[in-house]
Order: sequence, then structure tokens, then C-alpha cells
Amino acid sequence: MKNEVKIHEVDPSLNNRRSFLKLSGLALAGAGLVIAGCSNDDNDNGPEDTSLPGVRNGVFDLGSGDFGVLTYAYALEQLEADFYTKVVNSTSFNSAFNDTERQVLTDLYHHEVIHRDFFKAALSGALPNPSSQLLPTLAFNYGSLNFNSRTEVLATAKALEDTGVAAYNGAGKLIKSADYLLLAGKIVSVEARHAAAIRSLINPNSKDFAGDDVISASTGLDVAKDPSKILPIAGGFITTKFTAKYLP
Repeated sequence: MKNEVKIHEVDPSLNNRRSFLKLSGLALAGAGLVIAGCSNDDNDNGPEDTSLPGVRNGVFDLGSGDFGVLTYAYALEQLEADFYTKVVNSTSFNSAFNDTERQVLTDLYHHEVIHRDFFKAALSGALPNPSSQLLPTLAFNYGSLNFNSRTEVLATAKALEDTGVAAYNGAGKLIKSADYLLLAGKIVSVEARHAAAIRSLINPNSKDFAGDDVISASTGLDVAKDPSKILPIAGGFITTKFTAKYLP
């Protein structure tokens, strides 16, 4: 979070990137309605107990399989939505960021809220008993993070977006439903654009938007990490206790 950032130098390509981000976020709003409406078909045979999220031994567990992955994604999207909500509502939002930066961050705020609500709707429509199996609204604590500091906000946004892309990439192999996999692929493509946009704000006109730290030099693909690698990182901000015993 101590990276030096130039405040007024902006990558001209961000204007086009903003337009794409806005359109892609709105498209996902419709996708959420589709998955919530058709996902009940998967409930006919009933999943195994470990597939269902819910309270086990007094603590909420994410479950496994498709339900586990969707609930895992829902937890991460709650975090990102909460973070950007605090960013755009900070007292220095208008003074700490220039116009382009405010527009990008506001777009990301809207996207993450759409993603969060998408997963909530999908799980509410698919779980046999969402009243007890839907992950509750999580609580967060950002420690000493100063939401009025441009440098700290962008550094944290970069960390969250990079982590989110790696999380979706790592969880994709766990999804069995072709419909869910397709929708997860759409969302991770948007998250990757979020990461690129934030990296361009931090270091304009550079190659950092697809840096070697997030792109494999051997495959040319984004980094992928299992939930067991992602949750300890995201968990640093999440104060609500839950487990993921059945996810790798």
C-alpha cells in the first residue's frame, strides 16, 4: 500500500475501457435473472450433504461442488461490493481522485454490487432451503486503511481485483454445471478488466495492466489459485466467521 502513484497522469485508453466496463456490468444483471430462474432444475435428486452450504458445528460452511463455488464467489463479491461502496462514499472521494478515476471507481462499484446481488439471487433460487443455506451478509474490517487516501485505496483495489481473478480461475475446474461455468467465465472476464483498469490508474501507459505478477510467463494465462489459497487473503478483511472444509 506504499506504492507511489502519480495523481494527474491518466492513461487515455481508460475512457474506452470505462465504456466496456459499464456495458458488461449491465449485461450481467440480466444473467443473474436467468440463472436464478432456471437453477431449480438441479435440485430434483438433491445434492449430497457436503454440497449444501449451511451451519455445521455452529459455524457456517460454504459447502462443495457447484453450490460451494457459488457461495464462495458470493462471499468474495460481498467483500468487493462493500469495499467500493466505502470508496465512493468516502469524504474525500471527489478531491482525492480525478474525474476519470472517479468514473472508473464508480463503475466498479456498480459492477460489484451487480455481482453480489447476482450470486444472492442465484443461490436463493437454487438452494433447497435458502433461509438456512444462504450465506449471511458478511461483516468487514479494513484495519488502518485510509479510504481518503488515493494511494491506499488503489493499492487495495489492485490487491482485491487480482485476488478475485485468481479466485475465479482457480474455482472454475470445480464447477460441474455448464451454465454456471459459462456465467463464471463471463464474470471473471469482467473482473480481469477491473484489474487492468486499476493497474492502469496506478501506473499509466505501462505494461502493468497485464503484469508478469498476474500473467504466467509459461502459459500466457492469468494466475489461478484454489479457495484454500484465496480465503486466507480475503479473510483478512472479513470478520464474520465461516469455514470452507469441503473446497480444495
